[in-house]
Amino acid sequence: NRTSSMVGRRRGSRATRGSQQPQQQRTGGPRKSLREPALFAKEAGYESEVPHEKLTIAQAKRGTPAIRPVRVYADGIFDLFHSGHARALMQAKNLFPNTHLIVGVCSDELTHRYKGYTVMTESERYEALIHCRYVDEVVRDAPWTLSPDFLKKHKIDFVAHDDIPYTSAGSEDVYKHIKEAGMFVATQRTDGISTSDLITRIVRDYDLYVRRNLQRGYTASDLNVSFIREKKIRLQNQVDRMKETVKTVEEKSKHFVHSVEEKSQDLIHKWEEKSREFISNFLESFGPGGAWVSLPLAHNR
Repeated sequence: NRTSSMVGRRRGSRATRGSQQPQQQRTGGPRKSLREPALFAKEAGYESEVPHEKLTIAQAKRGTPAIRPVRVYADGIFDLFHSGHARALMQAKNLFPNTHLIVGVCSDELTHRYKGYTVMTESERYEALIHCRYVDEVVRDAPWTLSPDFLKKHKIDFVAHDDIPYTSAGSEDVYKHIKEAGMFVATQRTDGISTSDLITRIVRDYDLYVRRNLQRGYTASDLNVSFIREKKIRLQNQVDRMKETVKTVEEKSKHFVHSVEEKSQDLIHKWEEKSREFISNFLESFGPGGAWVSLPLAHNR
């Protein structure tokens, strides 16, 4: 059908990309190949010769021409980028047959003000997003709330996010006006994984990770660990290594003793069998009615 052929042509065009341009210059326009990172959005916004008419969700689901993909926007912090983030973006990319996925990533300054400190810097988070296979374009220093001017600037058709009200910046739901405008499309959260969960694991097992990194060559200063604490941790590492050595020796000793016991038991069984065999042969020869008693010489005596 028309949609399939258009999507096919679009995929074919992605595979015929020439030499890769420097990352700083690659802004705007569709990504041509999965061999390349996604694009950074232009400061001036999206420019196209094709008129950008408003779409309904029904129209978007039927499919659009290859030259007019549905521009879906998803935003977030994306700190410690993980499978939950990737799954949400995969859903957003596959909302419609022909989707150009734009991902907004908030800056450090904005994130620290409204949500809290991040593990990764904004540059690291931008880099993580442009290397996600589902992302076509990344907006750096994305706004916390989406204004009509921002939506117009980037020619955004729909905004994708999970449907749980996002309370922030004094609002009960920062996506409320997007939902009321009919531009919101819900994705599903992935249970059991979040940036907060990962940070909780690190905090919970703090000592283990400090010891791990000291063993790998990081200094106490790198890890913000005091001199006394560093010595204590290194001493504990030595004690643990000694315990492991003793444990290994014990295991080997147990194996040796078990082997000796098995051989001893086997030897005792063989002795018992030989003893019974010797006694049986002796009785057959010298016992009452034995072969030795039956000899003529024995009767003459």
